[in-house]
Amino acid sequence: MDSLPSQIVPLAGRPVRRMGFGAMQLPGPGVFGPPKDRDLVLAILRRAVEAGVNHIDTAQFYGPDVANELVHAALHPYPEDLVLVSKVGAARNDQGQWLEAQRPEELRAGVEANLASLGLDQIPVVNLRRHPESTVPFDEQVAAMIALREEGLIGAIGLSNVSHAQYAIARRMTEVACVQNAYNLADRSDQEVFDACARDAVPYVPFFPLGSAFHAENPVLGAPAVKETARRLEVTPAQVALAWLLQLAPTILLIPGTSSREHLDENLAAADLVLDPAAIEALKA
Repeated sequence: MDSLPSQIVPLAGRPVRRMGFGAMQLPGPGVFGPPKDRDLVLAILRRAVEAGVNHIDTAQFYGPDVANELVHAALHPYPEDLVLVSKVGAARNDQGQWLEAQRPEELRAGVEANLASLGLDQIPVVNLRRHPESTVPFDEQVAAMIALREEGLIGAIGLSNVSHAQYAIARRMTEVACVQNAYNLADRSDQEVFDACARDAVPYVPFFPLGSAFHAENPVLGAPAVKETARRLEVTPAQVALAWLLQLAPTILLIPGTSSREHLDENLAAADLVLDPAAIEALKA
């Protein structure tokens, strides 16, 4: 497969191609522990970068430490144009349970853990992941991220899992590099934040672009309109779902993840797919 087309979007002042890669699926089942085939995962990461990917999304709590260690092992020293994006606001215990890590001191500890496992002096972008049940005032979290940026530990501040009101608060306090919220063909409940980011020219990075990996029944890839469009255009349902997102707004950045070489090539090829008017109409509902 040829390298990705040169569609680029500024992310924290650096040009990135719109089709990136998410490292969440690289650890073992449940995003916990090592992968079954470490050599395959390392090869997939290298293949993604060789194909033109220069935006990789990861987090210290994926594994924990596993995803970051794999990214480091596969790609360090990192290519000059590679933008690594991590996130803070969560943690894992020894049983793999997801825990809140929302207090300012926990956000700082998360940044420091990411720096160590990625082997960086500064992380280009760090997303503040807001837990929906957090009792920590959001403005205190944003202030903590601003302090980390001023210290040079992070290059720019992104947001994840935030409401429209929280997005507006953050925008009043500082520049927002990107927003990473759930959005896909089957779940458009974040439309208000999506529209605000499009209006403000803030990159929007939909997570679970192909439907949640934690649910056996996939409402995106299994949707009749998606399957029919894929059949008619002779592509895969995943490519239809990814291409649909890319055509919604010019500042959409995608980070589909996989631990399969076949699925990696399939996802990357979606950057070249332009859906025709009939497909857009069929997928509108």
